[in-house]
Amino acid sequence: MNNRLALVVLMFLFFSDCKKNETTSTNPPPPPPPNTQHISVVTQHNDNTRAGLNNLELKLTTSNVNSTTFGKLFSMAIDDQVYAQPLMVGNLAIGSGNHNVLFVATVNNTVYAYDGDNGTLYWKNNFTQTGMRPANSTDMSSSWCTPYTDFKYNIGIVGTPVIDTTSGTIYFVTRSTDGNQFVQYLHAVNIINGNEQSGSPVLISASVPGSGDGSVNNVVSFDPRRNNQRQGLTLVNGVVYISFSSHCDWNPYHGWILGYNAQTLQQQTVYNDTPDGENGGLWESGMGIAADAQANLYVVSGNGTVGQGNLFTSSGNGTDENSPNPNPADPTNRGESAMKLTPSGSGLSLSSYFTPTNYLNLNMNDQDYGVMGTFLIPNTNYYLTGCKDGNLYLLNKDNMGGYSSSSNQIQQTIPLNASLHCQPSYYKGNTNEFVYIWSENDPLRALPFDRGSNTFTNSQLVNNISGPTGGCGADLSVSSNGATDGTGILWAAYAISGDAGNTVSPGILRAFDANNITKELWNSNQSASDNAGYYAKFCSPMIANGHVYLATFSNQVVVYGIKY
Repeated sequence: MNNRLALVVLMFLFFSDCKKNETTSTNPPPPPPPNTQHISVVTQHNDNTRAGLNNLELKLTTSNVNSTTFGKLFSMAIDDQVYAQPLMVGNLAIGSGNHNVLFVATVNNTVYAYDGDNGTLYWKNNFTQTGMRPANSTDMSSSWCTPYTDFKYNIGIVGTPVIDTTSGTIYFVTRSTDGNQFVQYLHAVNIINGNEQSGSPVLISASVPGSGDGSVNNVVSFDPRRNNQRQGLTLVNGVVYISFSSHCDWNPYHGWILGYNAQTLQQQTVYNDTPDGENGGLWESGMGIAADAQANLYVVSGNGTVGQGNLFTSSGNGTDENSPNPNPADPTNRGESAMKLTPSGSGLSLSSYFTPTNYLNLNMNDQDYGVMGTFLIPNTNYYLTGCKDGNLYLLNKDNMGGYSSSSNQIQQTIPLNASLHCQPSYYKGNTNEFVYIWSENDPLRALPFDRGSNTFTNSQLVNNISGPTGGCGADLSVSSNGATDGTGILWAAYAISGDAGNTVSPGILRAFDANNITKELWNSNQSASDNAGYYAKFCSPMIANGHVYLATFSNQVVVYGIKY
């Protein structure tokens, strides 16, 4: 009996221990330690220079971003694809305390507010107009692209929103339709609860005098169906600026910039870059309009009418953008041009511009100027732009060079022989200052900038690692702790295979030493658990508070960081 009793006791203890272990194994992992960083990223590519640098990152370094200590921490579920870069408000009073809050907008017109450190959802709202649905790719067609594959399906919120932390407002543009009527609205939403602010939303509409494509009685009007809100929004001096291109090249369309008072939401600025011509879309691979402290705007237009003379008209008289104008230096129409625009009354004044000498050839061969994201090199007077014919142009932002029939009168031309559908970025360390560019079908390049000559030197660094192909280059961002050695990291997101320009393709996130891009630190394909999902076209990685936030076309935002 004693032996039997002992056996029963042993079996009880054994099964009790198994049960205990089973319970322990299903417990959730411990919460992450409190985050001591509270940096905000409230606009596309960090600030209005659009240089894509967060130089206040204290945790991520070239030593700890590796396959052993760095990787995927968690992901946040969303209802559709994300073209808009996620944004961050640090130390926001929401929920039960102060948190680093990530804002994500989808093409289903939905906005999410997630805890950026642990993935808690604070709110989500859908902003499609009542009785309507988001516009989608089947609503768009043209002789250039049918079927229209630039978007997989829904085309709701596309351009990156902008956040005003003083008023606690996020601004974004939605698109809705009932199949016949198409509308675009500017929304101003409270970042604490997701509710519309007073006066929001505002129907987007505009018109200017002109005889250009689609004009009626010498008035050109904004078309909410054809005009594509692709660039990130810009907030400067109390005005929210929204810019527009088209869906493919679907005439009639024009490049528009509309400005709205951030407090009252009253429209106060209307600008059309080809009022007596056609086209002139504002794309820049999704990067926002650059702006300086004086509220000047810097933007580059694509294929379109240049100058004034034999006008293109909706009745078919005159010439189109593929024909030379007698006066291409006339400021009226500015397709194929970099522009400095200064607020003036209810419009924008062309303060300076640059149009390449070969603009006519660019138009005739669909070699748009302005496909690459552009930015102001921080703490300089220079503006970096790029053209689909493979040329980079470095411009003096206050004296861009105008137009010359004989030669380009600009600071510097850098030929790359690449199409430049990409988002470049910038870094300044103790000894190095680089601009990084990774176009499709071209290597990753680091271009050294020399402040003595205010030009790029010939000693480029090149990494020939397998890069983006097809019609879509890489989207780049940089993090560092100031100029501290060993903290500069270049982050690159792109499609690892396929042509992301018109198909949904698998993506990859890579990290390189910003001072030596030939040294790769880590990539998301080194471990299956770090897989990035499908690449989100023209959506840069966002780095804030020790985390890297990567939007995807896989109905999730992936969060990477140091494994705890």
